Amino acid sequence: MNAILEYISGPALGAVIGYITNDIAIRMLFRPRTAKYICGKRVPFTPGIIPKEKDRIASAIGGAISENLMNREVLEKTLLSDEMLDKIRTAVNEFFYTQLNNDETVEQFVGHYLTEQEVSAMRESTCDEISKLITAKLRDQAIGANIAHAATQHVIDKTRSSVAGKIKADRLLEAIASPIETKLAQHINEVLRDQAPSMSTRIVYTEADKLMSMPMHDLFKGHEQQLEQVREGIVSIYRTIISDHLPRILDGINISKIVENRIQEMNMEEAEQIILSVMKKELRAIVWLGALLGSIMGTIMTFINI
Repeated sequence: MNAILEYISGPALGAVIGYITNDIAIRMLFRPRTAKYICGKRVPFTPGIIPKEKDRIASAIGGAISENLMNREVLEKTLLSDEMLDKIRTAVNEFFYTQLNNDETVEQFVGHYLTEQEVSAMRESTCDEISKLITAKLRDQAIGANIAHAATQHVIDKTRSSVAGKIKADRLLEAIASPIETKLAQHINEVLRDQAPSMSTRIVYTEADKLMSMPMHDLFKGHEQQLEQVREGIVSIYRTIISDHLPRILDGINISKIVENRIQEMNMEEAEQIILSVMKKELRAIVWLGALLGSIMGTIMTFINI
């Protein structure tokens, strides 16, 4: 009986010691969370390894993620993969065909994403800019000249094809066309100079109101043939943004610093929970491995002592 106990006690004691020491070692990674002092002297191994080296660990993790996991090559490969591009195409298709059955007005649809004040401000600023552009075009001196020339030429052509053309009245009109065009162009330009702002504003705002009150299905209906062109255009713009602007985007957001700051902001209880949630199985395996190794060492020592 004593011999059996002697054979069993060594491995069992080694397993218990290995289990306990590994369990304590893992716990000491996180605890104590703050330094402990006795008579003004810091107790060794306090705080735990992770709390003590938190800043260094945060910097190392941030650098590793930025350089190896979230660098330009990895992100570009992922964002420009066939799978991602197909998702964009699918999303465009789904959006298009959803809107074909959408009874909401354009204003109601936009209201899902912007406040009423934002919609109103965007409408006014857009209409004002378009109105200014149209006004500038209408006030161009060439507009009056072009309209006057077209008008006089139209009168001459109509005269030529009418009864008056048989008595060569069109030739008389051709002879006096130049001074008539000059005078008419002058009057047109004067009218446009005075009326262009109000005319363009009225037209633009009227059309904007029509657009905002238009049902979404009417806006998209009849454009099925252009869907593929629009879809590929969006994909092309997406490719360009990723290819040309991704480096500047990454420089601007500084992934390494974001990760580092986030880790530093965590309290140790939160950090411990995250690490354990990810590696609980592996850390538990280390504890049991300690028990196994302790048992093996206990068995070896038992046979050596015999």
